[in-house]
Amino acid sequence: MINWEVILWTCVTIVVLMGIFGIVAAVVSAKNMRARRENMKEIYTELKIGSQVMFAGGIYGKVVGIENETVNVEVAKGTVMKISRFAIQSLEKEKNA
Repeated sequence: MINWEVILWTCVTIVVLMGIFGIVAAVVSAKNMRARRENMKEIYTELKIGSQVMFAGGIYGKVVGIENETVNVEVAKGTVMKISRFAIQSLEKEKNA
């Protein structure tokens, strides 16, 4: 004979645990997204000609021109690439030489 009450309470317990784990994951994800958004906001406000940047493909370069949605980046002497400003992953700290 199947004990339906035990099966029901087991299912309820599993659903409650999954709900708790889902809420915890959502809170952690929201916190990480907020931190990432603030980091990106900082990058876009501090971006200027002469800034050393690294963009999403892992390529490093120096900003030589800024347009509305794009940035001209010199990746090697005489080699300038036009990239989306949203592809910039980080600003590299300026080295005082």
